[in-house]
Amino acid sequence: MADVNVQLALCQRLLDADAKPVASHAGHAGTRVLRASTSVHGDVVVKIHRSLERHHREVHAYRTWVPALGDRAPRLLAITDDPPAIVITAVAGVPLTERQLDLEAEQRAYRQAGQLLKTLNAAGPPRLEPDWTAWLADRAEYWIHRAGDRITAARTAELRAHMRALRDLAPLPALPCHLDFMPRNMIYGDDEVVRLIDFEHSRYDLPARDLVRLATRVWPQRPDLCASFLDVYGQLSAVENEVLEHCAPLDFLTSSAQHAHRPRAERPRD
Repeated sequence: MADVNVQLALCQRLLDADAKPVASHAGHAGTRVLRASTSVHGDVVVKIHRSLERHHREVHAYRTWVPALGDRAPRLLAITDDPPAIVITAVAGVPLTERQLDLEAEQRAYRQAGQLLKTLNAAGPPRLEPDWTAWLADRAEYWIHRAGDRITAARTAELRAHMRALRDLAPLPALPCHLDFMPRNMIYGDDEVVRLIDFEHSRYDLPARDLVRLATRVWPQRPDLCASFLDVYGQLSAVENEVLEHCAPLDFLTSSAQHAHRPRAERPRD
């Protein structure tokens, strides 16, 4: 209840003194968001970030890249750095993971997802500097150290080999990326339109990294959804497929390490 009161007070201070709470629910990785009703903007979402870094990333994304998505994403309405929080328009619908669709509707949804990511990746000019392959290799060492004895020597050696192979692909252009591009962040509305939310991980990165989780967690069981997505997003080049191959072990390691370090109360139920 304390979180709800804080979020409601923020909404009333930043946007509408007469705002009323509608619903509070858990976001990803232990965050909580408040849905509130306002007189001017209708329903809005109040989100307090867990760190200034995530806050600044999401604010930057909403200001610079998200507008390219038009009505396929929330709009930024208000910002505060103390506490680090944003107020955005609410998106009607439910996460794609929670919507039971027939085969054709699901394939159409993934074609829309392909267009959303293609548009987001094109919302900023390509960058070759810094060397993103070297940066990812350094991050791999950070996560290896953080994982400690939860990662075997064989897995460590395998990951380092993948990072060496990734560095051999340089230079690779970086583009604006979502970096949590999963069905839970794709909102499916009653109008059968898919909209994208949750940009707190967004930054410049290798665009193929946005596909790692789909390629490892969704598409192996549903190649039809992969085909639908790539039909609009574009077929992957040989280099992009190599980036997927080399970054998949890193994604597995970071997900495992983050889960292990997360307080028990914040861990998702299986």
